Amino acid sequence: MIVILGELGGWDEYGIVDALKKGYITKPVCAWVSGTVAKIFPTEVQFGHAGAKSGGDSESAETKNKALKDAGAIVPNSFEDFASVIADTYAKLVTAGQVKPIVEPTPPELPLDFKTAVKAGKVRKPTSIISTICDDRGEELTYHGVPISTVCEEQYNIADVIGLLWFKRRLPAYASKFIEMCLKLVADHGPCVSGAHNTIVAARAGKDLVSSLVSGLLTIGPRFGGAIDDAARFFKDAYDRKLSPEEFVEGMKAKGKRIPGIGHLIKSADDIDKRVVLLKDYASKHFTSSNYLSYALEVEKYTLQKANNLILNVDGCIGVLFLDLLH
Repeated sequence: MIVILGELGGWDEYGIVDALKKGYITKPVCAWVSGTVAKIFPTEVQFGHAGAKSGGDSESAETKNKALKDAGAIVPNSFEDFASVIADTYAKLVTAGQVKPIVEPTPPELPLDFKTAVKAGKVRKPTSIISTICDDRGEELTYHGVPISTVCEEQYNIADVIGLLWFKRRLPAYASKFIEMCLKLVADHGPCVSGAHNTIVAARAGKDLVSSLVSGLLTIGPRFGGAIDDAARFFKDAYDRKLSPEEFVEGMKAKGKRIPGIGHLIKSADDIDKRVVLLKDYASKHFTSSNYLSYALEVEKYTLQKANNLILNVDGCIGVLFLDLLH
């Protein structure tokens, strides 16, 4: 069967009328031309696009519907009956065996829009940041399960708080004291090092405190501030691979790399850095293991044969002692 929905204006529908009369179309045709309401308006009214406007009686919807019906098309009395006419015609074709009913497939269910699903409570809004350490959802803020009131009442020091936030545990007293000692020893290096110098220059140029501080922090790298990390990384690798001090030093020399944590511009074997002495003494008294420190000191013995200032500096000492602390 053929279903046609036409409109007033134009002559296209008369082509169908002609085809029906000449027998070119043999299938049942259900047709309706919209715009029959146009007759109640005092003037011509445009329906739909620009061509949907009758220019005379022959182009009106009523005339076209009558012509289609006279030619053999099945035309309802009104648009409201169009669906019924289509259904009845299809049913007759099925009964006559001319059409086999098609089983309508179950359409796939479209997934819900995310905002709609969240509003309906079917999904949870994803979290942008997840903290497994600090929790402020209850009545009192906690650091790894420890209420903030306990942190204050029991006089947790800054190292204890770092232990809760970074290591997710209450550090033993000797470990907390070691971290505090490191903070005290490296709190200031004077105005000439990269970080302090950049901060001072930015501040004198009129920048605000945060901008000035950031300008100094951006200088942290292998030649300033970053030696602690690199020293820990290189000494751990060498010790774990069981390299002798000579193999380690000569291997770094062959690669054209400086040994992080070794060497000082001012201090030497004859003018020992007091900070390194304090750290070594503390480790010997309180640490349960000092394998990495011992290895670094053996490396120092070898490098001192090359130059008097190639000592284990404070960055290198802190780096290897943190390895021993965490090992």
